[in-house]
Amino acid sequence: MLYAGALILSIAIVVFLIPPLGRLALRIDFVDKPREDEERKLHKKPIPLTASYAIFIGFFITYLLFSGEYTWQTGALFLGGLLLLIIGTVDDWFKTKGKDFPALPKMVVQMSAAVIAYLAGIRFSGFYNPFSEEYISLPVWLQFTLTILWIFGVTTVINFSDGMDGLAGGLSAISGTTLFIVALTMGQGNSAMLAIVLVGVTIGYLKFNKPPARVFMGDAGATFLGFILAVIALDGAFKQATVLSILIPILALGVPIFDNLFVVVKRFLGGKAIYQADASQAHYRLLRAGLSQKQVVAVLCLVSVCLCLSSIILMLVQM
Repeated sequence: MLYAGALILSIAIVVFLIPPLGRLALRIDFVDKPREDEERKLHKKPIPLTASYAIFIGFFITYLLFSGEYTWQTGALFLGGLLLLIIGTVDDWFKTKGKDFPALPKMVVQMSAAVIAYLAGIRFSGFYNPFSEEYISLPVWLQFTLTILWIFGVTTVINFSDGMDGLAGGLSAISGTTLFIVALTMGQGNSAMLAIVLVGVTIGYLKFNKPPARVFMGDAGATFLGFILAVIALDGAFKQATVLSILIPILALGVPIFDNLFVVVKRFLGGKAIYQADASQAHYRLLRAGLSQKQVVAVLCLVSVCLCLSSIILMLVQM
């Protein structure tokens, strides 16, 4: 009942906040404008970019009310999320003016959010040896490196996946549901609460973002969702992990991770900056192959569900 209540409240807050924030965005011209010369712009009219604030507010109000976790880790989660919301808003504002915000400040802030989480104790610290069942604690430098790379990487791939109505929100909801099931099965109450609240805010957002979208979350919202998903995995599935169970969160986030690894490698080999936006992600390739936007989102979400089911099966096998 506690998780059901958190799910309902998080959905309700986002659904309540998005319409007035959308009207405000239209008044101040904080909208994503269509551009005929850009393949990535698929919408035909200006779309408000303010869903990120509803997601952020709905997430933390619900989580604090239902978890009662007023700890340093919660503070780190809030501060890291706030930094991403701010830098994402700046980036989104530049885009409303038809300009590109430099990649370096975004990278620095995303790294900073990851470091804040690490310093608060949210980290990948080690794993169990499958042969001796002995816990192997990693050196501090390796804990730091792996934690920062994981948080930064997941934050980035969710943001890169936000290129089509309903896609990033749908993938985040599916991954969040999987991490909720994993956390619940492993008896990790706090991770389960984080996950179910994330699922709630994404469902609330999808009410307005399903094709054709009436609102976008922009970089501010996509990086925030990626950050929270990365933290949930570290606080849950990665905690006291075996070698085999390390694959669980990777499979749960498989579609954005594998797709964007392919994109990054392709850009690198092509001599392009990895942060240079283009139309090389799977959803654009499927669109060029002749699928409609709804069909593309359905296909990628179905693949995500299959990978997530695989991660759950993997968890059950190794229990």
